Amino acid sequence: MTATHHTVAIQQVHSILLGAQHRGIDIAPLLARAGISPALVDSPLARLSLTQYGLLIRALRRELRDELWGLVSRPVRPGSFGQCMRQLVRCATLGEALRQGFTFYDLLVDDLVGRVMVEGDTARVQFILRKGARTPLNDYAVKAFMLFTFGAASWLVARRIPVLSVDYTTGVQSTDTSRVYQAPVRQGQPHVGMSFEAHWLDLPVVQNPQSLREFLAAAPANLIVKYRDTSSVTDRIRRLLRKRLGSELPSLEEVGEALAVTPQTLRRRLREEGRGFQQIKDELRRDAAIEYLLQSQLPLLEIANRVGFSEASTFHRAFKQWTGVAPGEYRTTHGS
Repeated sequence: MTATHHTVAIQQVHSILLGAQHRGIDIAPLLARAGISPALVDSPLARLSLTQYGLLIRALRRELRDELWGLVSRPVRPGSFGQCMRQLVRCATLGEALRQGFTFYDLLVDDLVGRVMVEGDTARVQFILRKGARTPLNDYAVKAFMLFTFGAASWLVARRIPVLSVDYTTGVQSTDTSRVYQAPVRQGQPHVGMSFEAHWLDLPVVQNPQSLREFLAAAPANLIVKYRDTSSVTDRIRRLLRKRLGSELPSLEEVGEALAVTPQTLRRRLREEGRGFQQIKDELRRDAAIEYLLQSQLPLLEIANRVGFSEASTFHRAFKQWTGVAPGEYRTTHGS
């Protein structure tokens, strides 16, 4: 078992498979390579592990010979991301690296373009679909491109970039967006993008060709959670709750006392990060339960106890509310 208990919403799988399905490729073998049951894809509330998600991305990349998985009009040949990163580790600052990276991909991708803009004390990174390029495939390609840009940027400076806000042109399908970026999400915006304090653009690039080899070997899963904001209220609460996962979880007031902040301040700061206290508790329990179900042979009662439920019946009801199915059925149908 991992210590992070992070999972990925099944909607992300639906989106990442769009390119393969558009090309008439049988997705069943791809799911099998990632250890994903086809029944999992049909369950609207299902989640999968980061390991499964990473394996699926790799399977799609090999099958389609495309690092953007058939989501854009021209395939991005395997190895392109690595070649780009080999250039970026030689940049002096994050701002230089972002601009050079977008110039690199501008030569490879016809459908979208990345831009860095500074307005006063705020830097905005925007991903703009070219005229006539908007399709469901491209919409997800833009969001994925931003996610990997965020992960790569944080790795280059060895610190998570604190995002102020995330912009989406369409509605958000799950809570994963605010969870990954730990920032409020604004819907219905002209372009997909994110903003952060402009001084981060001056941060030096600290990686090198040697560390890049390890980074590429662990991609893409390390792009998603490696550089979490450990100073954010969400992450501090999640770490505190994780230590108490096998017992009754503390209340908001008790968490506030442990973090030396008032409940009112805690609620306000969670709202600023686009999160809720009960939401964090439910997600932590859900993700831990899914990992235990899929990656261990522990009895259901033992899993219930490990995620903070004293009775199996209570755990069953909660798990069904989270995922749409009972835990035993989830293990049977979704286990690889």
